[in-house]
Amino acid sequence: MAHLLSKSTYMKGRQCPKALWLYKHMRELRTEADPLKQAIFETGTEVGLLAQQLFPGGVDCSPPTHLEFEQSVADTQAAIARGERVIYEAAFLRDDVLAAMDILVLTDEGWKAYEVKGSTNVKEPYLHDAALQCHVIAGSIALADVSIVHLNNRYVKQGPVDVHGLFTITSVKALVDRELPEVPARIEALKAVVQAPEAPVVAIGPQCDSPYPCDFKAHCWAHVPERSVFELTNASSKKWALYERGIFRMADIPEEEPLSGAQRRQVDAWKTGGTAVDRNALRSWLDALRYPVHHLDFETMNAAVPRYDGARPFQQVPFQYSLHIQSAPGADPDHREFLPEGGEDPRKALLRHLLSDIGPTGDILAYYAPFERMVLRALARDVPEHAQAIEALLPRIKDLMDPFGKGWYYAPEMNGSNSIKSVLPALVPAMQYTDLAIREGGTASLRFGQLSAGTYTGDAAQLREDLLAYCKMDTLAMVRVLGVLWEFGA
Repeated sequence: MAHLLSKSTYMKGRQCPKALWLYKHMRELRTEADPLKQAIFETGTEVGLLAQQLFPGGVDCSPPTHLEFEQSVADTQAAIARGERVIYEAAFLRDDVLAAMDILVLTDEGWKAYEVKGSTNVKEPYLHDAALQCHVIAGSIALADVSIVHLNNRYVKQGPVDVHGLFTITSVKALVDRELPEVPARIEALKAVVQAPEAPVVAIGPQCDSPYPCDFKAHCWAHVPERSVFELTNASSKKWALYERGIFRMADIPEEEPLSGAQRRQVDAWKTGGTAVDRNALRSWLDALRYPVHHLDFETMNAAVPRYDGARPFQQVPFQYSLHIQSAPGADPDHREFLPEGGEDPRKALLRHLLSDIGPTGDILAYYAPFERMVLRALARDVPEHAQAIEALLPRIKDLMDPFGKGWYYAPEMNGSNSIKSVLPALVPAMQYTDLAIREGGTASLRFGQLSAGTYTGDAAQLREDLLAYCKMDTLAMVRVLGVLWEFGA
């Protein structure tokens, strides 16, 4: 019962046949999944188990281990033979291709298949893998329908999770039927790739990141130099056009090449090594700041399955903030912060502390302010007793990213990125996120989620210190960056 392809390897080969060959023959070259990617896999497992409650009482045909698929195929056939009406993880083998359907249900109309996805909509790749699954299953049983079970972004949790409200079932049979005739030829082509003695020659291209980032990208991109055209900001098609013309480095982009203003600043900065400053525009923006300035940053978590009442799938729920308050330009800041102690919904306590910590006057400075505004508006909706106070904060918010996004300050070290992680080392080289145990928001969200759920296995007290240190670094970085801008804008 050996198989050459599975659903996952079919999809990998569909994206790039070279990636499929490398996965089968030189797997050691791939980049291992980081904790955040692993968390996505775990979320998919959680969502899949919840979706089974839509069709209760089924028999589980999951393999004992990921290598024992033969048992899963045999168990599925046995379940069908004895008349089971609901089967979870139903596995089938056809022409050396293995596929497992999340939920299989026998109805009066016949067998219906349900593939569960931890997303709020039906994406194109879902149709491709559903077509492969339907082709394989059709070798054993006829399917009356195939659907994608996905999350309902309008669902609001109140009490225990209501799976019928949490999920939306979308039939994709008509779309799958249109693709099915092409599946057998694709399968044969990918089998030939797997059995070939050498990897197929495939140039790097947009497929390296679409629809999913390839775990062999570091291997295939080893020839790409530093400061390449692929680092050109907002240039999804332009960068590939340059590369295909043999222009690999940003410094080699011709002077006459049509570029946006931001792209031209980026290229010129690497060619000259100079910092570009529009002092008049910068000074105008700085003079408009009203002190005391409150440097604010939220950390949020966006669980697929909402954890707290009043929350929606993937809603950005704030659990932490850091606030540095400066009374005047260059003044030593006063620091305030919040991180809840337990696993309860943090929003009401966070708001109480925040409304107490932010004074009644002065601007609130955020880095990429649309995010903080979105979080605050959601808080106003979800905690209505504080809505009026929250609404009063919104007009006071200004964006520290503006001087960089609008090109008033540009340094080569920013390399076309306006994120705080790029701006900080360019303006304040002595400050480094690399010194922290937690260095970016995704990890902070993941770890707090584990901490609040009681699943974190490390030192919880140390993790709290690490979370506080990371969030504090974000707003202290804003203080230091603003200080540098005052020096140039003076």
